[in-house]
Amino acid sequence: MEEFALSFWIYMGVMSMFLGGAVRKMLAVQLRAAPTLLAWLGATVLVERLCSLWLPGALLLGLLGAACCLCAPRRGLPAEGKVLFITVEDHSMNSDQQDFLHGGSPVLCPPGCDSGFGKAATQRLDSLGFEVIASVLDLEGPGAAELRRTCSSRLTLVKMDITQHDDVQNALACTKVKLGLRGLWGLVNNAGVCVNFGDAELSLMTTYRGCMEVNFFGTLSVTKAFLPLVRQAKGRIITVSSPSGEQPFPCLAAYGASKAALSLFIDTLRHELEPWGVKVSTILPASFKTAQTSNFAYWEEQYKKLLQEMSPGLLEEYGEEYLLETKELFQIHAKTASEDLSPVINAITDALTARQPKVRYYAGPGVALMYFIHTYFPTSFSDRFLQRLFVKKKVVPLALRRQVQQQRE
Repeated sequence: MEEFALSFWIYMGVMSMFLGGAVRKMLAVQLRAAPTLLAWLGATVLVERLCSLWLPGALLLGLLGAACCLCAPRRGLPAEGKVLFITVEDHSMNSDQQDFLHGGSPVLCPPGCDSGFGKAATQRLDSLGFEVIASVLDLEGPGAAELRRTCSSRLTLVKMDITQHDDVQNALACTKVKLGLRGLWGLVNNAGVCVNFGDAELSLMTTYRGCMEVNFFGTLSVTKAFLPLVRQAKGRIITVSSPSGEQPFPCLAAYGASKAALSLFIDTLRHELEPWGVKVSTILPASFKTAQTSNFAYWEEQYKKLLQEMSPGLLEEYGEEYLLETKELFQIHAKTASEDLSPVINAITDALTARQPKVRYYAGPGVALMYFIHTYFPTSFSDRFLQRLFVKKKVVPLALRRQVQQQRE
């Protein structure tokens, strides 16, 4: 009876460990890692069959010990002596870039430089002991002042606009001086911009080009410039992209297209840098409240510019009520966004310190579920899910309303 009781509890312990691991793999972030999940489930079935044969207690204890080793938390790499370069700002454009994006018309741009993910990541990584080199748009701005106040003397701030070649080269020169003979352990690409909202047909060509200039070409320029230093250290490249670059979010065509180009470039880079020992990770965050997204004056200005620059024909077909609803939905979405940036900061930290970092980090509530639905459900279902999740449009374009009215008559 005692042997039976001992075997039973060992059986329950081993099964709980393996089932817990399978559920953890299923509910965590790597929903596309089907082979890993299948391996866990197969191991669970195998252990269950072995335990059903009532193997000797010593063997079962050995299996339990192995399971504990597999599920034990991994020790990260030390931070001491490692240098990181982070693009800190939520990219805010200078006057020349504003003219480019808006056809020469002045526009209020978000003051979100030196804030958001980049600033929080800089503070976290500095506290861990990394030597952080952070790029900001304004060395005398409040964001830079806060970083100097909250971080250690290891922090180095450099002025850099990622769309300006000279700025990138100057930042690279400063980094080489800081490194000496060392390589660069980590490059964190965080800077980006979402300059407008609206249907793909309503977005200006200058808007598409502007998003590509910052989100894709700017990050491409920085990555290519710093890549030899990262290869020297066999280091890490971490890029904050967006789910909108892989899924058709309504009203984000210009932003999503630039992030799609960025994600494909980073994935290609990951394959090419594997022989060099460089690990490349992409972070796909949920909706978070940053200085840019919560600047409602900016979205009001965007709405006014959209009305001014839209052709009379398009305005007649869509109607001002349709555009007004889009602006209000964006503002509502921004208000409900999470203020807790820790999922993204934790992902950046893990990508820099884990011995085997993940290729993709789904950071934030709902992102894993969204990708699961997008991957495994019919397109019609995933499209409706995105529409309800992001912008729940109720107003129909004016031309379509008139067509329905004419058909009823």
